[in-house]
Amino acid sequence: MGRQRVSTTSESSSGRNQSFHDNYTGADMTRSQFVREINNGNYSNYHVRNINGIATPVSNPDSTRNNNLG
Repeated sequence: MGRQRVSTTSESSSGRNQSFHDNYTGADMTRSQFVREINNGNYSNYHVRNINGIATPVSNPDSTRNNNLG
């Protein structure tokens, strides 16, 4: 299995992912930038959930347990 496309680079004190790194392109993104990119169709293996009123990027489910943004 290849390397994960996107990694979380910072979290808030409550554990919400705040910053992300695209391991393929080298791009660094804030949560809102990553959400916009997902909504624009640029990350097909991710989707956006509304968690406590905040648009939150999450990886699509697959057959691997415990496989999420990390």
